[in-house]
Amino acid sequence: MSEVLMPKATAVWLIDNTALTFEQIAQFCGLHHLEVKGIADGDVASGVRGQDPIGSGQLSRDEIARGEADSSYKLQKLQGRVLDIPETKRKKSRYTPLSRRQDRPNAIAWFLRFHPEISVAQISKLIGTTKNTIESVRDRSHWDSANIKPVDPVAVGLCGQIELDAVVKAASAKKAKENPVEEVATEE
Repeated sequence: MSEVLMPKATAVWLIDNTALTFEQIAQFCGLHHLEVKGIADGDVASGVRGQDPIGSGQLSRDEIARGEADSSYKLQKLQGRVLDIPETKRKKSRYTPLSRRQDRPNAIAWFLRFHPEISVAQISKLIGTTKNTIESVRDRSHWDSANIKPVDPVAVGLCGQIELDAVVKAASAKKAKENPVEEVATEE
């Protein structure tokens, strides 16, 4: 069974507000039954404020009623709802190892050739470069412009495929929103 959130506080609430046995509370909270008895006597967890397991979605009123009716009944924790929230990335500067830094201009050239709809700020954030470098690659004033060849940034490890797809999708949607007439003309 999964862990109960704040087991001692939950035990305090169950002791104060229900007629469950010490064994049932101990089994549900993952505590020893003598520890639950000590909580009831005031020896253990004195000053701990009770935490309502019904309000936090750990137990239902029906489950408590079943436990109060049958002293051998083992309380079952409610299965919580699982939210599928993607992890947000922490804002930090993107570090690129020395061995990959010479690949940045090639990746910039790839963006400029194959995805011109992506803004300079998006390219800068995605591969961790400066706007000046992007502009110098664009107008061919980069110091190594003779050797720059478009290379996929995912292939050289400057960004991930999922990140790249998200940026391309967002940029395409923005372009389609700004110029709906051009999209209709290209579909025909």
